[in-house]
Amino acid sequence: MAGSILIVDDDPVQRRLLHAAVVKFGYDAKLAQGGEEALAAIESSDGGAISVIVLDLAMPGLDGIAVLKELRERGKDIPVIVQTAQGGIDTVVSAMRNGAFDFVVKPASPERLRTAITNALKVEALEADARRTARRGGIITFKDIVTRSPDMEKVIRLAQKAAASNIPILIEGESGVGKELVARAIQGSGERRSKPFVTVNCGAIPENLVESILFGHEKGSFTGATDKHVGKFVEANTGTLFLDEIGDLPIEVQVKLLRAVQDGEVDPVGGKSTVKVDIRLISATHRDLLQQVKDGAFREDLFYRLNVYPIVVPALRHRRADIPHLVRHFMAGAGAKGGAARINSISEAALAMLQAYDWPGNIRQLENAVFRASVLCEGDVLTEDEFPQIKAQVEGSVDLDRPQREVAPVAALPDDAVFTSGPRPFGIVRALDERGNVRTLADMELEMIRLAIEHYHGQMSEVARRLGIGRSTLYRKLKEHGIDPEQGRPDRLAS
Repeated sequence: MAGSILIVDDDPVQRRLLHAAVVKFGYDAKLAQGGEEALAAIESSDGGAISVIVLDLAMPGLDGIAVLKELRERGKDIPVIVQTAQGGIDTVVSAMRNGAFDFVVKPASPERLRTAITNALKVEALEADARRTARRGGIITFKDIVTRSPDMEKVIRLAQKAAASNIPILIEGESGVGKELVARAIQGSGERRSKPFVTVNCGAIPENLVESILFGHEKGSFTGATDKHVGKFVEANTGTLFLDEIGDLPIEVQVKLLRAVQDGEVDPVGGKSTVKVDIRLISATHRDLLQQVKDGAFREDLFYRLNVYPIVVPALRHRRADIPHLVRHFMAGAGAKGGAARINSISEAALAMLQAYDWPGNIRQLENAVFRASVLCEGDVLTEDEFPQIKAQVEGSVDLDRPQREVAPVAALPDDAVFTSGPRPFGIVRALDERGNVRTLADMELEMIRLAIEHYHGQMSEVARRLGIGRSTLYRKLKEHGIDPEQGRPDRLAS
């Protein structure tokens, strides 16, 4: 039985219409008249029963885009179908960029809405099954890490050396790069491979429960402590304890963690004596811990205890050569889980688009994108159309109603033409500065971007394509050079 559908709309008439349609489709429906009420429903005790959200974008107070951002920050993976009366490409791009699963324009036909909900439920069910399968997975070794990247090969060599000892390890890297996979490979390649591997996400534990969850508590030690709890340190005894997002640990708990790390013993809340533990400790963070130490948010003594053997996992945008191999690996995984048995390949255009994207969510985002595309694909080849969120971000917000202006070719110049300073024909990039020295690559890059934007009349998709970079990369470079991407037009790029 599918979970309930949460309908979020400030218009009571629209809520009633959607409610009637969803009930007619055979699903249970919940109603919320605004963004705040929707988030409260999701966080409530029965919020876990919500399988799909139908979300209006234009609402007073917390609008649809704000709700999408809040869901992403809270780590909620519920598929969201957004609906609005404004069906322009800008609206589509904005919704997709913020994690929308699908998009319908008011008034949506019952068939279109039903298809969107069916697809969302199908993906949600298969993703839940995939998460359960992953939790039941066996021993992972370094052979299970898919990579052809020299930078990742260095990471693997470092991790292999660490696996042969019990040295404390700190794995650093952006969210989604595969820090836990590296930690599991270290454990699976060492002498504790057959022992427990216990994971704790320090950023997901309520602050008032961190100490109890890590170190345990005695029965009756605080309100609600109806039973004895041994804690994660004791659960991991003889095995490996993986403390993910260690940078989010409250400063008050860091003192007890330091003692546990250096003395090998923990103090349960309400306990009368310490408990000895034998663990292999691996920590991970996406934060700059050294900066947190300087800011007083992380204990310096604990930092040096954890940072004995640092390993930095590179972001996916710095190892784009891995993307084709990862895509095929995830496609095979989706087929093995029963979601895409008929999918046997991916088009070159789709693969090029995936490589052009910057992947802020890294490998986790790529895996989710490939999985959803594989489930929803109606043919046997994945194309660009199966990745609407990525396509919207790579291509960007283009005004489809605006006529495309003709681009005039640049006139050819004599072979001996040299321009060092002063006026020069449009389309010529100066290689030397006023003193006759070669200009820096950063200066040349900025000038090329300015030239391309002017030459293609501010059509950013064309600019990115001609420069051979993704649109998101182009916007990032504009930001690095102090240029507002939204104002990247020839009349505003004057030097």
